[in-house]
Amino acid sequence: MTERRPGPTRVAMFSGGRGGAGIARRLLRTPGVRLTLLVNGYDNGLSTGALRRFLPGMLGPSDFRKNLLPHLDPADPAQAALFAVLEHRLPAGTAPRDLGDLAGALAAPETSPPGFAALPRRARAAITRDLTAFLHRLEEDPDGLDLAGCALGNLVFAGAYLRAGEDFNAAVRSCARTFATPARLLNVTDGGDAHLVALKENGRLLADEADIVAPQDAARITDLFLLRRPLGPAQRDELETLPVQRIRWVLARRRAAVSANRAALAALADADLIVYGPGTPHSSLLPSYLTPGVAEAIAANRAAAKAFVVNIREDHDVQGMSAPAHVDLALSYLGDPGNERRTVTHAVCHRPRTGRPDVPAMPGDIAEAGLRTNTQWIIADLADPGRPGARDGARTADLLTGLAAGAASDPALEPAG
Repeated sequence: MTERRPGPTRVAMFSGGRGGAGIARRLLRTPGVRLTLLVNGYDNGLSTGALRRFLPGMLGPSDFRKNLLPHLDPADPAQAALFAVLEHRLPAGTAPRDLGDLAGALAAPETSPPGFAALPRRARAAITRDLTAFLHRLEEDPDGLDLAGCALGNLVFAGAYLRAGEDFNAAVRSCARTFATPARLLNVTDGGDAHLVALKENGRLLADEADIVAPQDAARITDLFLLRRPLGPAQRDELETLPVQRIRWVLARRRAAVSANRAALAALADADLIVYGPGTPHSSLLPSYLTPGVAEAIAANRAAAKAFVVNIREDHDVQGMSAPAHVDLALSYLGDPGNERRTVTHAVCHRPRTGRPDVPAMPGDIAEAGLRTNTQWIIADLADPGRPGARDGARTADLLTGLAAGAASDPALEPAG
């Protein structure tokens, strides 16, 4: 890591949906920090999956929608109204006509439902325009999508996608303008459609992203695949009858041709600080690292601090995994298993006040873990005292910006390795 350039601190953070929200919120409020959020669109759970099936070819918008939230202040009426649009869920029984009525009501402050009246004028016009574009598509197949449970923000995104000629990354840019995020929100890929599948060491197939994040047995996930098309029920049933090696062969032949977003590669190459996580590893983070060109852009940036943030709580897809094993897993997906290219310079790990089985295990020998991968471990109490099980995003962000500046000044930190 070389001396940092003068000027703003450029931070590029790989993010999922909500795991890094507290960190992003603090970074956005830190003077002199320019934040880029790198997100993938492989989410297909529940209503997001239904929306992707309704609009074949579109990636999942949910994690992008969630990353439009951190800068919004609920104490500000206009920002609270933007938050409400992004998070509002349509109730059971919602029909296309009801959505049309809501879109019409949102067009003017005096007709807006409670919570939406303070929408900024330009945002109101853009939201109404995008919902109208989505409604035009819905009119063509009114029974093609059950609107119950859909996030209104996802439907705004879908309308932006349709208006942009089904250009996913253009829709990301459009929604970033509509909701006025000061972060630079980027899809890690060029926006081409792909569907996430995983294979476990015991041969169990996790046939989509929803399966990957769901409760499951403790067997290790050994492979991730990005497929051209989703697996249908019959294909799932057929694959589950095959030996593991044959499943792996079949899935490899169905891989999507994923390409990187050039803007994402440029952000990584130009960053003063690269942050990995936190988030659900096998859905939010590791698939992003697989994007062609990402590992090379990170390796080529020799000036940046590159910090891996270990999750506060354990996820279903990595049960029983120690903190060093989390780092090792990320390094393997980034093509640098021995960290010879200094892909990770620092590992930031929470020190729980009391041992809990759902917190990733602390390294038994911090110095050994650091020496083995040439990584400096930084151990601190990073839990939010007011929210059990949650991260103190502000403290974590301050620690990370300290790394970018070349010094972790908090005396409560325990650097090792």
